[in-house]
Amino acid sequence: MIPVNEFRNIASEQNPQYRVLKPWWDVFSEYLCIAMLMIGVFGCTVQLTQEKISCLPNRIFTNHDGDGDCNHLQEKPANESLMWEYSITKELKPNVVEVFGRKNGLDIHQYVFVNHYCYERAVHWYAKFFPYLVVIHSMVFMVASSFWFKFPGTSSKIELFVNILRKCFDSPWTTRAISEVSEERGEEKMVNLRKVSTTSKMIINPDGFAGTDGENITLLRSASVVSGGGGEKKLPEPAASVLDKKEGEQAKALFEKVKKFRTHVEEDDLLYKMYVIQTSLKVLKFVLIIIYAASLVSKIEIVVKCSVPPDLTGFKTFCCNHNRANLFSKLAYCYICFVGVYGLLCIYSLYWLFHRPLKEYSFEQVRLETGMNDIPDMKNDFAFLLHLSDRYDPLYAKRFAVFLSEVSECRLRQVNLNHEWTTKKLRARLVRNSAQRQELHLFMLTGLPDTVFEVPEVQSLKMELLSNITIPATLTQLNDLQELSLIHSSTKLQMAALNHLQANLKVLRVTFEGLEQVPMWMYTLKALEELHLSGPLNQEASRGGSATLDTLRELKNLRVLTLRCRLTKVPPAVVDVAAQLQRLCVHNEGVKLQVLSNLKKLSNLTSLELMGCHLERIPSAVFSLNSLQELDLRENKLTTVEEILSLQHCQRLTTLRLWHNAIAYIPEHVGKLHALETLDASWNKIRRLPSRLYYCTKLRHLDLSHNQLEALPTEIGSLQSLQYLSVAFNSLEALPEELYSCKRLKFLALGNNSISFLSDRVANLVQLVRLELKGNRLESLPPEIGDCPLLKLSGFVVEQSLLELLPSEVRERMEDS
Repeated sequence: MIPVNEFRNIASEQNPQYRVLKPWWDVFSEYLCIAMLMIGVFGCTVQLTQEKISCLPNRIFTNHDGDGDCNHLQEKPANESLMWEYSITKELKPNVVEVFGRKNGLDIHQYVFVNHYCYERAVHWYAKFFPYLVVIHSMVFMVASSFWFKFPGTSSKIELFVNILRKCFDSPWTTRAISEVSEERGEEKMVNLRKVSTTSKMIINPDGFAGTDGENITLLRSASVVSGGGGEKKLPEPAASVLDKKEGEQAKALFEKVKKFRTHVEEDDLLYKMYVIQTSLKVLKFVLIIIYAASLVSKIEIVVKCSVPPDLTGFKTFCCNHNRANLFSKLAYCYICFVGVYGLLCIYSLYWLFHRPLKEYSFEQVRLETGMNDIPDMKNDFAFLLHLSDRYDPLYAKRFAVFLSEVSECRLRQVNLNHEWTTKKLRARLVRNSAQRQELHLFMLTGLPDTVFEVPEVQSLKMELLSNITIPATLTQLNDLQELSLIHSSTKLQMAALNHLQANLKVLRVTFEGLEQVPMWMYTLKALEELHLSGPLNQEASRGGSATLDTLRELKNLRVLTLRCRLTKVPPAVVDVAAQLQRLCVHNEGVKLQVLSNLKKLSNLTSLELMGCHLERIPSAVFSLNSLQELDLRENKLTTVEEILSLQHCQRLTTLRLWHNAIAYIPEHVGKLHALETLDASWNKIRRLPSRLYYCTKLRHLDLSHNQLEALPTEIGSLQSLQYLSVAFNSLEALPEELYSCKRLKFLALGNNSISFLSDRVANLVQLVRLELKGNRLESLPPEIGDCPLLKLSGFVVEQSLLELLPSEVRERMEDS
């Protein structure tokens, strides 16, 4: 015989971990199935090991139909004397009678034949196959109960969910996350009690609005500032042994598995439908079994009449005794009771399925208990699985919810970051930036390591592609921090960190893709001196952005403002810092800057850079800037600069950069700019230079490279202050002798022209440090070039073949010491 446990293993799932998805009624139903299966197996065993039926001929029959009846065997005779009517008796003594049995004259083979014949013909089919039906029905019930554990479309999801649920339950991070939240909530309650007991006075928040403490926290959070909870006190970091690096990596992988599983399961309700279908099938089968079993259980009779052809035995009617009928009848009633209870459980299961919203699962209670308010509610199959696990133990869903919380994930990332980025590793990444500050560059990290604030020598902190980070109160440990760069990094601050930046931060650089990445707290940095913004601050976005930029009036110490945006007009907010703003840079990326009227109000502006603004003329608003010293109009569409005459109103203008345009000539009015010291007109289409250019006697830097000049005027000798001259990449064929009168020249670039002769008067340039001649038509070099005492071979750019033509003593004299 097959053991009962083998049947159970065939019909049910093999993985004991699936018990978390079995509510109490499924567990009870499973035991009922086992009980019913045991009834069937027991009946089959009895059926196979004992005689099925025993038949004897019936000598009593009626004349009208010639057929007998066996009912008299089950009836008690009215007169006991009739019991001896068919018996052979012999009186031995008075009142003592010997009874002899009746002989039927049949041999054993005839009895065996009659027994088999009558069992097949006379016994009702339900009485014969009852135990087999019980086994089959029990197996069907078991298969129906566990079918969704085996079906390919659902088994993989269930197995993955159970594995993840078990790992979430056992993960050390689950315990730590819940305990940390409990501690923080306790501390917040203590802080709130202190606030209530000590003061209820009004305070002023960083945005200038008055309100109570509670209102202030709300306003600060809306301004990308989060409350620090414990003020400036740093919470003690749990020991590393509580969650080591390996456990942290395992928890990180578990977060990823939960995300993928949620995406895979939450969009469909296949599991729910499969459970409903299999439960409905069990109810239908229950109804079917109850109907036919209740009607057929009476067919299990103890005495059965059997008609046999008389030519075989001489008897027409046999009375047969069904040996297991009494046992089967009792087992049948017991089985019907079990099936009835099983069916009621299935009906209750259907009621539970349709009465409750099982396609939605709310973590509201978990959010209240744990304090993790960002745990999302689930839907569809994910919600259904969580409802089932709640029926087993609600603690599973509570611990599982930790891995659905973004706050919990951020804290885990923080722990892993602290393991990975040690203080020693961070110090090794310190470099000097262009401002000679010790800079720490953090690129594409999952968060901000706490160990950063244990490196006090950091002066510039650059964070690139760091998302949703919160700078904690421990920022106050960086006493030398003066520069902060946020490149595509959305950042929030705790109050203590904000106060520290308001008092110490000098330079802030923000590169953003959307206006939501611009931190609101940056407009409260009262000590800020330089603000550099780079992002799509176009006209459509600037409606929200203009209101934000209005807060620039709080930046009382702002000296430098850079806007690398796509503007159509100078933002009105710039006027709010007109009193202290000294340098304004607008890099417009080729978008035409149409309205520049606000520039007139920047009376103290000393440097103005309008790059890529699609300007066709010098803006008239520039001429009102009396304090202007530097004007840079790089990469515009300038073809003429006739308005240069009006620049004489900018009496302090010392630097004029017109490079990377399409200017064909420089007007004679340039001579009116007597204070001009630097003129950069490179990368244009200039063919000739104005003679009055040389009235600019203070000119020290003149860059005319990458133009179309064919000759230099002789008046160039009057520029006695000239120290830098570049006319490379032009069409010059000769140089005027007067050029060598500029004895203060230190840098002379003549490369890539058509010069064929270099005068020996080059020796007059006694301060010359760099000379570029490569790319000309020179056939030789004057030996007098060695008389330039400061010119060395490292600063002499010329073809090697020409250099070798110089006398060896000249080359030796020019070698670097």
